[in-house]
Amino acid sequence: MQVYNTMTRKKEELVPLTPGVIRMYVCGPTVYNFFHIGNARPFVVFDTLRRYLEYKGYRVVFAQNFTDIDDKLISRANAEGTTVSGIAERYIKEYYADADALSIERATANPRATEHVDEIISLVQTLVARGHAYAADNGDVYFSVRSYPEYGKLSGQSIDDLESGARIDPTEHKRDPLDFAVWKGAKPGEPSWDSPWGKGRPGWHIECSAMSMHILGETFDIHAGGQDLVFPHHENEIAQSEAATGKPFARYWMHNGYININNEKMSKSLGNFLLVRDIAKEFDLEAVRLFLLGAQYRNPVNFSRELVEQADAALSRIRTARERLDDALAKPADAPAPEDAAFLASVPEFRARWEEAMDDDLNTADALGVLFDFTRAVNSFVSAPRGRGALEAADAFMKDACHVMGLLQHKSDEAFPREALALLERRKAARAAKDWAAADAIRDELKALGFAVEDGKDGAKLKRL
Repeated sequence: MQVYNTMTRKKEELVPLTPGVIRMYVCGPTVYNFFHIGNARPFVVFDTLRRYLEYKGYRVVFAQNFTDIDDKLISRANAEGTTVSGIAERYIKEYYADADALSIERATANPRATEHVDEIISLVQTLVARGHAYAADNGDVYFSVRSYPEYGKLSGQSIDDLESGARIDPTEHKRDPLDFAVWKGAKPGEPSWDSPWGKGRPGWHIECSAMSMHILGETFDIHAGGQDLVFPHHENEIAQSEAATGKPFARYWMHNGYININNEKMSKSLGNFLLVRDIAKEFDLEAVRLFLLGAQYRNPVNFSRELVEQADAALSRIRTARERLDDALAKPADAPAPEDAAFLASVPEFRARWEEAMDDDLNTADALGVLFDFTRAVNSFVSAPRGRGALEAADAFMKDACHVMGLLQHKSDEAFPREALALLERRKAARAAKDWAAADAIRDELKALGFAVEDGKDGAKLKRL
């Protein structure tokens, strides 16, 4: 498999440090709110990478952190009159709810910054002892950027270029404008921990270095995240980690491209800041996942209602092919049909094309194209009774491809927005009470949301219009 390494700016063969094992770290959310569609892209992309590596036979140790101590959490806790830990617990739970709906598998480890303060303090102590960090008189500890000559190698920026735009905030006590905090002295009303420099809390960058090395080792295979993290976050991680250990930090750096909303950059100021929780009210999140995988991960993506509707229609076609294949498997022909041999021979060809796309720097766009071609072939093939051998070969490839892409991972009812499912339940209750007017009114509400109701012997079901 070839992956694009941001560090070397070229595709490289993915060769793990330990044969048969891939250790990867993906930067996770700061848990002060529901996550947005921009956050969702790396979560989906690198979940798909993890699934594909497992499909290829690797044991994947996958760590994704939760930043549970940060200025944003402190501000939210103060605004709501609650604790930082309470905010973190609430939004970690909500993260899992949205991640499950997007078919994102649970990580091997989800470390929290507050659970690794000892490791963070130890790493800061090492940096101070080796002359790469220094304590300020206010309890802050700063990493000395100029002590690490290779600073800027990930982002391609030189120290001189960075210095020209750098300024020291009057509230900071750093020696150089480029230096950054690895430990922050305690302020009134903030959570804090005892340290050799007095009470304080971790800086943002240091937590990922400490947690990733604690779980995966001082050098591991893949470090990944959104393109916005290349500088300064990942650049700072590299500097502090390699300065402390004298070893390479991560061997492959992978970054996904940005998401625009209706051809504009997503931002709160523009009012186009989309939470996944809000998108779920209107769309099946598996369709959103398919949409996110519809472009090669390094390319920018434009999110629009029309494009997600197209992805939803494409997902319906895959579901239909899956259902028709299941029906054919339930009642196979007694003997192979004459057409079985040609179809059976084509299945490995589809699988090889799909793998070729995925092996080419996780080109999910081309891989989905192969899957769509395959679903058309399946629909045509099962239009008449077929032998079990050919059907089982088709079943095996479709299950593998859909599992890796994270598609068809939920029951059909689970694929509908919660708002639509709640209305369906209200309509069922109205019909049970013989309140036909209310039932009809709810049907109209569902229609306005884009859903029809089909009443059958097995009860009422939703169908997209």
